[in-house]
Amino acid sequence: MQVNGEQVTLEKPLSVSDYLAEHGYRAERVAVELNGAIVPRGKREEAMLDDRSVMEIVQFVQGG
Repeated sequence: MQVNGEQVTLEKPLSVSDYLAEHGYRAERVAVELNGAIVPRGKREEAMLDDRSVMEIVQFVQGG
């Protein structure tokens, strides 16, 4: 699969929520687009990733 433009190998099927947790993302501080569609926070548990998935993760940061 592809995450933020880089190829990533999945060891096992994962939900978006599990991927974020396993890679140290704070779920409340990111927006996720999967295969061209925004994944709402409430749907991240059921949105599943596979080898053909394309995911973009945008982190919100404070500051100016």
